[in-house]
Amino acid sequence: MSSLPPSTPGANSLQRLQDSLAQRSKSATLSSPEVARYSRHLIMPEVGVEGQKRLQQSSILLVGAGGLGSPLALYLAAAGVGRLGLVDFDVVDFSNLHRQVLHGTPDVGRPKLHSARDRLQAINPEVRVDLYETHLTAANALSILEPYDLVIDGTDNFPTRYLVNDACVLLNKPNVYGSIFRFDGQASVFAPGLGPCYRCLYPEPPPPGEVPSCAEGGVLGILPGLIGCIQATEAIKLLLGQGSPLIGRLLLYDALQMSFREFKVRRNPRCPVCGDHPTVTRLIDYEQFCGMRGQEAPAPASAASGEITVEELKARLDRGEEIFILDVRNPPEYEICRLPGSTLIPLPDLPVRVRELDAEIEMVVHCKSGMRSAKAIAFLRENGFHNMKNLKGGILAWAEKIDRSLPTY
Repeated sequence: MSSLPPSTPGANSLQRLQDSLAQRSKSATLSSPEVARYSRHLIMPEVGVEGQKRLQQSSILLVGAGGLGSPLALYLAAAGVGRLGLVDFDVVDFSNLHRQVLHGTPDVGRPKLHSARDRLQAINPEVRVDLYETHLTAANALSILEPYDLVIDGTDNFPTRYLVNDACVLLNKPNVYGSIFRFDGQASVFAPGLGPCYRCLYPEPPPPGEVPSCAEGGVLGILPGLIGCIQATEAIKLLLGQGSPLIGRLLLYDALQMSFREFKVRRNPRCPVCGDHPTVTRLIDYEQFCGMRGQEAPAPASAASGEITVEELKARLDRGEEIFILDVRNPPEYEICRLPGSTLIPLPDLPVRVRELDAEIEMVVHCKSGMRSAKAIAFLRENGFHNMKNLKGGILAWAEKIDRSLPTY
C-alpha cells in the first residue's frame, strides 16, 4: 500500500481521491479486449484487475499539450486512464517537433489539441479525450479543473503554474508538477492536506525576464520525455494508491551529469494559499502577480525608446544609409540566422562590452522578437546612448516580412 507522509490538519486530498476511485471501480468491468490490452498490468500485484479498474474509472487533466504534455498524454492513454482532459491553445510549429512527440510533421499548422486527440485515440480508442482549446485563466480554471480527479502541470510559464497550484489547493486536488530548461528538469507532487504546495516551494515568482523561457534558452528535446514520464508515473501511483509519491520531495535531474538529486520541501504554515491562515481564498490576476512573465513577446513601444519596423529598416538599408545593427541574441541563435551586416553582442555580455559601441552613431537593436533588445536599450540609455531604435518584432518579423528564405526557430 501507499507510504504517504503524515497528514496535516484539514482534508486529505489523496484519501478523498482513493475513496472516490474505490467506490467507482466496484461496479466497473474489463472487457476481453481490455484484458488483452492491459495484460502486463493485470499480472502485477501492485495493479491487478482492481487497480486497472481504478485507472479505467479515473480522470486526469493535463495543462499543456507540448513538451511535457506529449509523453504524459501518450503514456496515460496507453495505461488506460479512462478520461483525459487537455488544455492548450497553440498550433503545431516546426520548432515543436524535436520534443513534442505527440505531434508529427503533417500536423504543422494544426491546433495541438486536434493533433493530440487523433494520436491518443489511435493509441487507445477506449480513452475519452476532452479538449479545452483556450487560455487557462482565473475566470475559467475552477470550472475546467473541477471534474477531474487530479491535475498534471505541463506548462512553461510562471503565471499558469501559480494559477494551477492555487486552483488545485482551492479544489483540494493533487497537482503533479514538472518543469524543464535546457538540460535540467524537476518534478514534485503537491497534495493539499498532505504536504507543501508550489507556493511553499516558490513563494514569489522571479523578476520578469530573469529566468529565460525555453524559447529564449532552449531545451534538450529528450528532456521533457524523461520528466513527463516521471510525472505520468507519479500520477499512476496516486490513482493506484501504491508506492511513495513525491510529496514533500523535489526531484532534480541534470541530464549533462546524468544525476538525480532530491530535496525535502516542507509545507509553510504561513503559505498564503495552503497555510494555516490562508489569505488567497480565490483566484487572482496571475499575469499581474508574475509581472507578465511568460513566453518571449514583443516589448511595448514605451519600453523601447522608439521602434523601427522591418519595412522601414529595409528601405533605409536599400537607400545605402549607414545604420549600426546590434544583435543581442545568444551565439547559437546568431548561427541559425542573422541580419546582413549585424554585430553580435549577447545581452549578458553587454555590460562588459559596452565600450565597443559608439554612442554617437545611430543604432538599431534587435533580438528574436523584441524583449531582450528592449532590455538592451534600457541599459544603453543608462550609459549615455540615446540614438537607438528597437526593431519591432525582431528577426522573426524580418523573416516573415522581408526575407522568407531566412530560417526561423
